[in-house]
Amino acid sequence: MNYFTYRHKPIHFEFRQSVDRFYVREVPLHNFTNSGSYLILKVEKQDMSTSKLITVIASSANCNTNEIGYAGLKDKSATTIQYISLPKKYEKDLLKNLTTPRVKILETKYHKSPIKIGELKGNNFIIKLHNISPNGVKEFENVAKIISKEGIANYYGYQRFGEDGRSYLKGKEIAHSGKRLKGDREKLLVASYQSYLFNRWLSYRVKISSIVSTNSPQKASKLLNFPIELIKELKKQPQFFKLFLGDLLMSYPYGKTFYLNNLSKSSKSFKAQELSPTGLLAGDMARRAKSDARYLEEEFDDNELTSLKGDRRFAWIYPKAIDTKYNKKDRVLEVSFFLPKGSYATTLLEQIGNFSLKKDRDEQ
Repeated sequence: MNYFTYRHKPIHFEFRQSVDRFYVREVPLHNFTNSGSYLILKVEKQDMSTSKLITVIASSANCNTNEIGYAGLKDKSATTIQYISLPKKYEKDLLKNLTTPRVKILETKYHKSPIKIGELKGNNFIIKLHNISPNGVKEFENVAKIISKEGIANYYGYQRFGEDGRSYLKGKEIAHSGKRLKGDREKLLVASYQSYLFNRWLSYRVKISSIVSTNSPQKASKLLNFPIELIKELKKQPQFFKLFLGDLLMSYPYGKTFYLNNLSKSSKSFKAQELSPTGLLAGDMARRAKSDARYLEEEFDDNELTSLKGDRRFAWIYPKAIDTKYNKKDRVLEVSFFLPKGSYATTLLEQIGNFSLKKDRDEQ
């Protein structure tokens, strides 16, 4: 269970991910020039994974799947819009043979280069929440305003860990086998383990921050077994999520990573949403934190996880453009917002609702 950032009472609503309740629109990293040797497709899909979409497009265009580019994976149980690239020479066959009703080409352009993984700013979401009361809507909107200003922990969503929530165990087993990964399934399982370690680390750091923020220095020192001098320094930081010496920071919403060496200066920049700390995605060639931050990170590292490339991931993000529309008669709240790439809409909903969507879904 992830440690929630905000400690308000749970806000009841019903969440179901489906094509008529969950909408995603990708925001590309740059504008397409409309000239070049690559065809750019703006594609709407329903009830279909991105990997299946790639297979369908490849089959229709009579090309190989590795000739198709995309920026990121989109949810299967949703209506999603994303951009796909493929060599221009396949355009005629694609437009002639693509007939599935679950895929619509909304727009075509051209560009000088293919789309690569990660080449997006983020995603716009529209989600319909059912069975929420008028008072629940007011509470939802109040928390959303706070989150827009203060941000949330950037946990991986429950979808990352499979239907039973335990795919990371198989991923750990594969990672520790020392064998080369075979196929996309094994890569996804190991990535699930990678994500599990990140979520555990992030939950621990959120817990530390909560204890420091809500207790006296003496009590926080006792609860965390930290020197009281350190607790006093942490309390001086104006933001909720506390930074430590040696944290690897990144310019926000994208930019280069660098080590924290001035707590006061970095805390002010963090509060101003100019940078954010990052967490470890254990793997080959990953950059590790240093000093105090490394001490807190080490428990959630795995030096045997070398079959996937390592990386850093924002620990803290700022959802933007949160807006709501309420149908009082049907008790349906439509929520729209923007999240940076790699962030999960379900994580935002859990932070606002202050309950586990996965547990709630499984119990119904």
